[in-house]
Amino acid sequence: MSKDDLIGKGLWESYSQKVQDHMNNPQHRGSFTDKDAQATNCKLIVADYGDASCGDSVQLFWLVDKANTIKQAKFLSFGCGTAIASADAMAELTIGKTVDEAAKVTNIDVEHYLRDNAETPAFPGQKMHCSVMAYDVIKRAVAKYKNIDVATLENQEMVCPCAQVTLGTIVDAIRLNDLKTTEEITQYTKAGGYCKSCIKPGGHDDRKYYLVDILADTRKKMAEGYWEKEKRFTAELSQPALAFEKLPKAKQMKVVEDIMQKYVAPILAKDKGGAELADLSKFDVQILYQGACHGCASATGATLQMIEGILRDKIDARITVSLYPG
Repeated sequence: MSKDDLIGKGLWESYSQKVQDHMNNPQHRGSFTDKDAQATNCKLIVADYGDASCGDSVQLFWLVDKANTIKQAKFLSFGCGTAIASADAMAELTIGKTVDEAAKVTNIDVEHYLRDNAETPAFPGQKMHCSVMAYDVIKRAVAKYKNIDVATLENQEMVCPCAQVTLGTIVDAIRLNDLKTTEEITQYTKAGGYCKSCIKPGGHDDRKYYLVDILADTRKKMAEGYWEKEKRFTAELSQPALAFEKLPKAKQMKVVEDIMQKYVAPILAKDKGGAELADLSKFDVQILYQGACHGCASATGATLQMIEGILRDKIDARITVSLYPG
């Protein structure tokens, strides 16, 4: 039976030839093992996204060398043909890039890569969630390589338990794809496509977040240039003239406080805790815990390492974090 008999010729024509080529003959499907990493003198990174029981999931394998460059990439995908094509394109787009460069690959890049021409979408809008899935697994791979909580790269609050879609995924889908309706959000992410309780208040179950509110808030931030301001802030930190060690102490403390407020505070707040900067000496950051973080079993272990990982990633790799003795 031909593919036209299976899904209909009209529908098949809405897919680019590149999508068909990648789904029928994926170049990077497969996996790597620790032996492969040892043989190439690379570090093996394995990341997962999605739920195979719901029909869509992807597993990404990277071999990263000592220069932080992704030498090889492979994937395993349990989903439709578009998911396979998107994962194959995603793997191709990350090979040869540094981990930081790969972190900038978005679902827009994946979809555009799969186009036959710049003006025609690679696949129907209802399949865009497949490219978003590829984008999400990259973020998880980056977090694993950097040994940081993926929550520092996206907001992990679950919005749609049915489709396992987080707040960060929805916000990114809206801003990267200029989405304007909740129907488009569902097309791109699957959020709201099942019990529909997360679309707006009044559904079967109450939710902490609703698509209508997330859409309104994200569109408002887009209009205010929120992400452009964040990008400029990150760019300032990366400029040699503004290297952390060259800043006066007052400015260094302001930089640390800003990063903690933006990236650390939301994570600790989930468990009704918090942390504030107490003192700073060169690269030694001393903090004081607040709320539920006092006496927490992980306060001197995993939580401290998480904060240190964020500050190292966002400011300077030489930073150490300890508890203020006072």
